[in-house]
Amino acid sequence: MPEVDLLNSKGENVGKISLPEEIFGKKVNPGLVHEALVSQLAMARRGTASAKTRAEVSGGGAKPWRQKGTGRARVGSNRSPLWRHGGVTFGPKPRSYKIAFPKKKRRSAVKQILSEKIRENRLRVIDSLMLEEGKTKKAKALLEKMDVLMGALVIAKGKDANLSRAFANLPKVKLITVQSINIRDLLNYEKIIITRDAIGAIVEGLS
Repeated sequence: MPEVDLLNSKGENVGKISLPEEIFGKKVNPGLVHEALVSQLAMARRGTASAKTRAEVSGGGAKPWRQKGTGRARVGSNRSPLWRHGGVTFGPKPRSYKIAFPKKKRRSAVKQILSEKIRENRLRVIDSLMLEEGKTKKAKALLEKMDVLMGALVIAKGKDANLSRAFANLPKVKLITVQSINIRDLLNYEKIIITRDAIGAIVEGLS
């Protein structure tokens, strides 16, 4: 079973903790992780970009000049894509960028990333993460002791108003709950801090 450092509420290393092999001991498949990331980024796209075609631009009802005899090129509408204020040829239209990605594969990708973080010694477990006040100063002091202030993803079991306020103003740190674990955040942050009570929730959610 993989072992990681266990920290106390003051950010001090107090030993090791064993984690379930079926969740935190997976071999990484880079192709699967990349596929999961692409799927997440695609689903985040709004797909609302839209440009009007020549049929949708206002005006252009009359033929600008007769077909023959003027010496000019023939034209049927002043809303042609060739004209100023004309429609757009092959312009964007609202669409969905969603890429189908099975939940089982997504869970597998999350397991693999967590396992790789352990192998790289970039994952820590903290015994408890409680702040009496929602002060950024207190959260900063805690993370400085853990040496993760330059970039860390903190995963808690549930929402806590004080924690949310304390971590909100730290530029390179993000606090999420177990339900919000996603591929992009796991890859974006160099180190991961998980509360001890969140481990069970992660195991339950990824099993």
